[in-house]
Parts: sequence; C-alpha cells; structure tokens
Amino acid sequence: MTDEFTRADPGPRVAQFHASGRGVRRIGYPILLTRGVLVARTEVTPSMLRLTVGGPELAGFHSYQADDHVKVVLPFPDGTRNDPVPNDHQTLDWPRPSSPARKYTVRRFDRDACELDLDVVFHEGGVASEWASSVAVGEEVVLAGPPGAKAFPRTYAHYVLVADPTGLPAVARWLEESPGDVSADVVIDVDHAHECDYPLRELDGVRVQWLDRSQGSRAAEVVAGLDLPDDTFLFAAGEAGDVKPLRAWSREHGIEALVTGYWKRGVADLDD
Repeated sequence: MTDEFTRADPGPRVAQFHASGRGVRRIGYPILLTRGVLVARTEVTPSMLRLTVGGPELAGFHSYQADDHVKVVLPFPDGTRNDPVPNDHQTLDWPRPSSPARKYTVRRFDRDACELDLDVVFHEGGVASEWASSVAVGEEVVLAGPPGAKAFPRTYAHYVLVADPTGLPAVARWLEESPGDVSADVVIDVDHAHECDYPLRELDGVRVQWLDRSQGSRAAEVVAGLDLPDDTFLFAAGEAGDVKPLRAWSREHGIEALVTGYWKRGVADLDD
C-alpha cells in the first residue's frame, strides 16, 4: 500500500510507521533547498569518499529513512550554478537550463550538529565523481531534497538486505539505526576487494556475505538459497538489472519487498 503525505514535520508519523506498520509506505517530506559547506573529506575505501556537509540550514533538514536521498546541485563547466528555487507548495522549481544534479543517499544525518554525510562512489567520467574529487573543505554545497522515501517498518522477524557499493550507505545506516537484536541477512555485490572494507555495524543476529561481481551478480541466486522465516522483508538497492530478479522472486514467495535500481549500466542519472 502507498500512502502519500507531506507536512512540516513528518518525523513522528514516520516513527509510528517504523514501530507498528507493515509493508511499504510512500512518505513525502517538504522538498527543501539547503545550502551548507563542506566540513570534511574522508576516504572510506579507495573508491568511496565521504563528504560531510554542515551549516545552520541543516537544522530544518528532514531525513527519517535509511535510503533517503538528496540531489547534489553541481556547477556548470564554467563554475556557475543555476539553483532550483523553493515555491509555495513545499517543492522546488528547477529553472532552465538547470544545473546538473546527482542523487546520493544520506548516509548520516545529525540534526543537533547540523551535519550530514554523503558517500560518493568514484567512477570514471562521472560528473559527480569529478566534482567530489576536487571540492574543497569550506566550499558551498547545495542540496535539493530529500523528496521523501518509500519506508519499510521494523516489525518483521527477519530482513534480507541486498546492495552493491551504491546501496551500501543505505544498508549501513539501516543497521546503525536498528535495535541490537535485529535479525538480518546482508548480501553485498562488490567490484573490488577493497570495497569489502566498508564499515558495517556488527550485530549478533546479522550475517554478511560479500560477493565478487566481476563475472556478474550472484546476489539473486544467493538470496534464493537462504533459509528464511515466513515473516521476512526484502530490501534491495543497486544496479537495476542486478536487483530486478529479486522483484519476481519476492512476489513468487509472497515476501514483502522494496527493490530499487539506484543506477543502470550505460544510463546517466537513472530515475527508478
């Protein structure tokens, strides 16, 4: 079931759904334009950089779901930007020509500290990768969103979380925000051995498998071989073609699921 709502502070209703809901619910936030500054650059792995953005405008930022994303508004080649403009409907108007923008998961949001983290995967030729490699501490960073999320609750007996490097920030945040007795199987596709060094919270009830994707994804095959309880929820985020078989698998087995293609080979800025 999908339930749309947008209000000034959706946090309490999100918390209620996490605590007692079932299935997947579309949760809308006020879509804001937030200007901050880069306060830190941290290498998470040799192919992933963490950008920490801070500033007083983040006191009004909204993020309540582990896979919330923002669009980072990037400069044109000449260094200028044509930023979106907030309107009276709690959304943004994007001017023409619009500045390039790319989506990133909110890895961490600390309202009290007015900070958030974005983990950027480097890939050759990516406009966001090029920007992230050169943006300096102290420079302005412009964020559009989050627009809301498809939320899933914490009421299931067991979870299966599937991701590749682009989905790792969402999985890592979900684990950090989970109770200590959560039960889950985590299946991660990686393209390089060093990506297995991405830090995940270690919990007794969570099993993690790292899969070499160099010869193609085996994530769907591995998930199909898991011995799962009836009350299981599946979250999968990564390359669209790799996670697509999990949609059919979850329907066939009557498992509630949220399966999202974060990117697609050969397609820039996929909107799944």
